[in-house]
Amino acid sequence: MAKWGKFLSKESSLLRTSEIRDLLKLTEGKNVISLAGGLPDPSTFPAEDIKSITDYVLENFASRALQYSATAGIPELRKELVNLSNQRGISGITENNIFVTVGSQEALFMLFNLLVDPKDNVFVEMPSYLAALNILRARNPTFHGIPLTDQGPDLDAFENELKRLTANGEKIKLLYIIPTAQNPGGTTLSLDGRKRVLELASKYDFLIVEDDAYGFLVFDGDSPAPIKALDKEGRVIYTGTFSKILAPGFRLGWILADEEIIESVELYKQNVDLHTPSFTQFIAAEAIKRNVIQNNLPKVRQLYREKRDVMLQAIQEYFPKEARWSKPVGGMFVFAWLPNKIDTLNMLPKALEKGVAYVPGSSFYYDYSGRNTMRLNFSFPDKQKLVEGIKILSDVIKSELT
Repeated sequence: MAKWGKFLSKESSLLRTSEIRDLLKLTEGKNVISLAGGLPDPSTFPAEDIKSITDYVLENFASRALQYSATAGIPELRKELVNLSNQRGISGITENNIFVTVGSQEALFMLFNLLVDPKDNVFVEMPSYLAALNILRARNPTFHGIPLTDQGPDLDAFENELKRLTANGEKIKLLYIIPTAQNPGGTTLSLDGRKRVLELASKYDFLIVEDDAYGFLVFDGDSPAPIKALDKEGRVIYTGTFSKILAPGFRLGWILADEEIIESVELYKQNVDLHTPSFTQFIAAEAIKRNVIQNNLPKVRQLYREKRDVMLQAIQEYFPKEARWSKPVGGMFVFAWLPNKIDTLNMLPKALEKGVAYVPGSSFYYDYSGRNTMRLNFSFPDKQKLVEGIKILSDVIKSELT
């Protein structure tokens, strides 16, 4: 921005590019096996059902579906989202607790801009979702990281840091957490762990932003009820998305929160983009009503379980013995820790040259640590490409170790 940079706001200097978006551009149209993006398998899109619903919506609701609509979302979708939330164990809510957004990305953007001031104490998992971290970085908070274990965030370390801050007279603003099929770590926090997080939030008086993008995509064991399902005080703000359970091209997500918070979100969104597209909302509402999503989920889970197993088997066979990796119970990703001497950001051009892409792990850490880590996607490539990609990547890693 040498020419026009002097005109940009100071806040714009805090914005960070999404490495995933950059990698998608780099690999587009090239003969590269991409283990980088978080793309669903296109075979999971219920295209025929969507076509039928689209015709139905245009025949019966065209005057509303193609028109401006309410900022909070059309009543039909908010009602169906209450029903869908009930299936995740969240009860005692009404349409007034639901707010429809342009994907969960917009939900996180609006929430963090509404809630976080510079220097506020904000807790995040290490690693955590990089797009959420990028939004938070632009708010310039004081970050506190919670190490991720095989069972989810280290709650003892979390509580110790809460005690330390409180002893110093500091207030905690919020915790951002992905308790189910965590992106990128692949962990799922136990029900007891979720109860403890809620107890800590009540004791130390902070808000919880719960990202449940993968709650419907747990394919090993049960998917525990969201933290929001246990919330009696209204201090949990829950976000969901249709991108992983219907189609990302719809760009639809939602916020579930106390009415007072929903009112603030509504005011903010009026100044961002007025409302979420009406047409895709009508389609999504009908997809829930007809059980299109619910009936499609077993197929999605089965496919992703198979693909995860293929990737894990290939990693077990080809990765160097010094490496370790997550064994996700759901979602779309495996996270890997390589020997400390390897910098995965510096290694990426070599991997791309050999024909495979991944996301370097440092962007998933608020302080850009984790230089020896990487995120690998198994949902999008076919099974043969998964094996081929891991084999190529393993050769690149081993060459770095020699």
